[in-house]
Amino acid sequence: MRYRNRLLAAAFVFTALVLTGCSDQEENQVNQVKQKQKEQQEQVENQPSTEGNITSDIPAEKFVRKAAEQKIDHVHGIGYPGNDVGLYVASHNGLKMFIKGEWLENGGQNHDYMGFQATQDGFFASGHPEKGAGLKDPLGLIKSTDKGRTLEKIAFYGESDFHFLSAGYHNSSLYLINEEPNSSMERGVYLSRDHAGSWEQIDMTGLEAKTLGMIAVHPENGGVFAMATKEGVFLTDDFGKNMKKAGDFEMVTAAAFSKKSLFISPVQDLRIKMYKLDPKREGASEELPIPHLKDDNPITYIAADPRQEGRIAFITILNDLYESEDGGQTWKRLLVNGKIEQ
Repeated sequence: MRYRNRLLAAAFVFTALVLTGCSDQEENQVNQVKQKQKEQQEQVENQPSTEGNITSDIPAEKFVRKAAEQKIDHVHGIGYPGNDVGLYVASHNGLKMFIKGEWLENGGQNHDYMGFQATQDGFFASGHPEKGAGLKDPLGLIKSTDKGRTLEKIAFYGESDFHFLSAGYHNSSLYLINEEPNSSMERGVYLSRDHAGSWEQIDMTGLEAKTLGMIAVHPENGGVFAMATKEGVFLTDDFGKNMKKAGDFEMVTAAAFSKKSLFISPVQDLRIKMYKLDPKREGASEELPIPHLKDDNPITYIAADPRQEGRIAFITILNDLYESEDGGQTWKRLLVNGKIEQ
């Protein structure tokens, strides 16, 4: 049991940022990451400059291909981009897509994607470049509208890596947690109302939590978002100026909005659960009958398809992936421990 509790605690660290300052150990880890990034940057500084978009030289018709048998690890987001019909999984080794019952993957641009967020015309992400790409590390904030073949450098290229990022599906709102200062931001939670044209730090008055975690933006109303924290889930309808706790949940590890509902995964008495909340009716919640998950395997990401109410998916820290097309009443398992088997 102690071993499981440690894994559960580790899972939440994966989806939470402590508001207080870094400990000495954390500071050392940050310095090690910075040193690694510096060394990687020195390796590419004599290569040609890549000031424009990052585009694969693989032709578009060959860029997406059948996925090889493999084990996916280090997933940092799932979602349903509006310019495709399937479920995307952002992994340590590029994008994987489950489309019409088959696993596909990109032939290139196999970067370590972080903060993956699907939108109606593609996706936003952050992360680190694949080895040998000749790109600055980290990637900053990037966007793609062609299934990952072309990556547009939106902001902070070579400066920042955003693990906690959220984008409005049908609107221009972007939210992110900046964990380390960069050229224009201190630490904190920031909002852009114009797809990263400008940024403002948000107050989050009423957020009675010692941690920050996953942000889920409503697909149509960019002023409405939820934040999952160790102390529960908090909601706002005014772009984060004021926050209010929803329900009595604790240890909420994942959250996602559909047009009508907010889906969350809290841990209750060491049991992994999922609830559907009605943001317009305070206290209205419904527990969903998800497959049994051991207490060392909490849900880390939830995705809801704004185009198809009731189509939702979730993935766990051990990379078990499930999808439902009836609002969470029945589930189909797509991955076991991240293994793609064709």
